[in-house]
Parts: sequence; structure tokens; C-alpha cells
Amino acid sequence: MPINVQGDLPAKQILTEENIFMMDETRAITQDIRPLKIVILNIMPLKEETEVQLLRCLSNTPLQVEVTFISTASYIGTNTSKNHLDRFYLTYDDIKDSRFDGLIITGAPVELQNWEDVLYWDELTQIMEWSKTNVTSTLHICWGAQAGIYYHYGIDKYNLPEKISGIYTHKVHNRKIPLVRGFDDVFLAPHSRYTSINKESVMNNPELTILADSDEAGLLLVMSEMGKQIFVFGHLEYDRLTLDSEYRRDLAKGINPKIPFNYYKDDNPDNKPLLTWRAHSNALYTNWLNYYVYQQTPFIL
Repeated sequence: MPINVQGDLPAKQILTEENIFMMDETRAITQDIRPLKIVILNIMPLKEETEVQLLRCLSNTPLQVEVTFISTASYIGTNTSKNHLDRFYLTYDDIKDSRFDGLIITGAPVELQNWEDVLYWDELTQIMEWSKTNVTSTLHICWGAQAGIYYHYGIDKYNLPEKISGIYTHKVHNRKIPLVRGFDDVFLAPHSRYTSINKESVMNNPELTILADSDEAGLLLVMSEMGKQIFVFGHLEYDRLTLDSEYRRDLAKGINPKIPFNYYKDDNPDNKPLLTWRAHSNALYTNWLNYYVYQQTPFIL
């Protein structure tokens, strides 16, 4: 997929080196098509890393995609430079009068906080409400998925006895639904979180459909009718070494984390982890863009 981003976005250079086709504004305007307009609310602390991960996921269809990044105005983290945010990010106020084909809401390391204690909770709920009328389909990731299913359907999260971290086996349900088209019956996906969502609460809601879950890690994919809201409780966008970085970060903090499950060969952190989920990550994002964005959105937004 030709992804249209600002020409000097650092993620563009990284993905170009991976032989992923990235397009800047100069070339995009020469193509006589309407690109899909995707806005990404990036609330992860390491924004540049998340940019690379998500743009890589959006790179596997022939559709042209124009990506806009936004961050919260009510909370500005310290892990991304102000210069980067000023150059490449807008806020909700900048885009609230616009319409988009798709919205991605990332996770955030705030899951142990009560909803209302999150510094940008009011702003996030404002964006989720706005998405009902201004976005064709919204994809929520990890904590963003927990926040979304709580806001839209009133299903609350609960704390786990210990952090779920690792690569878990999942089963596909309702495989005729296009979001999981091309998925194997059983597949691997990363999780990294301290909280979870009750499966029975989702099953008891007639507006929600479970598409994939794990005996060990719980829910992974849930969607509302027609895919207006899609919830991904894991991290299919993660790179090979993201869990490794999180594990070593927690070690440095003295948290004494468990070794991520099913991640390192022989459970030895000195071994390079295998990348075992990329194909299903590509399938998920390709299916979302094709069936729930491109096929559903009007030509004139």
C-alpha cells in the first residue's frame, strides 16, 4: 500500500529501508484517486516506535492511505520530543470538524488507574463520542480497546493477579466474518497488560461478537455489528523485540517481571525471539482497511 505521510517523518525512512512503499505528499497529489483518510490517536509513551509499528501494519494492500497523527492536548508525555509532536501531530481540536474513513486508538500504560483518574480521560471520551458520527470504523488497541468497550458498552476491566506478557495461542470464532478472513484456526499473538475484560459480559451483549480468544490470555478480537467499533485486546502490531524491551525495562525498574511466555527460545532472554505473529497482524489490518473502511466508507466524506 502506498502510505502518504509527511516526507520528513522519521518512521518513513525506517520503513523505506524495510522495502515498504511509503509515499509523500508530492507524489500522492499526482494520483487521481481518493486516498483513505486514517487518523491515529497515539497515546503510547514511545510515539515514534508506535508510528513505525502501525504504519508497517497498514502497508499491505493496494489502497492509498493518508495518515494523520493526533495526540492528547490535556496530557503531553515526556518520552517524545516537543519538536516531533509539533511537526507531526495535531490535536482533537484541529480535526474535530473533519471526517475520516478510519480511526486507530492505541494502548497506553495507564491500565491500573481508574478511568476517571487518567489525565486525558475526558478528552478521550470526547474523541470516542465524535467517532460515532465522523469515522466509518474505529480500531481500538489494548488499553484503548478496554477503554472503548467500557465507554461504548459499559463493560469494565478488572485487575489480573499478575501481568500477562508473552505470545499466546488463540482460536478463531465466527470465521466467516471478514475481519478474520484468511486466519488459521489457531494462531499466535502478543499480549502485554495487567488487566482484562470479562468474556461472559461480552458474550451477553447482543451487539458484540467475539472473533478470537485464548485460554491463557483471554479475549483478543471483539467487534460490534458491521465493524463500527473493533477491539483488539492484544498487540498484533508489536515488533519482534517490543516485549523484550518491555521486559528489560521492567528489570531495570526492579519490578522483577516474569519472562514473557512462549517468547524466547528455551525461556532464555539471551536468545533472540522468533517473530511468529506477523502474518496474522498483516491479515488483521488488511481486512480492517478493506472490509470495514474501504468497502463501507462513502466516496465523499
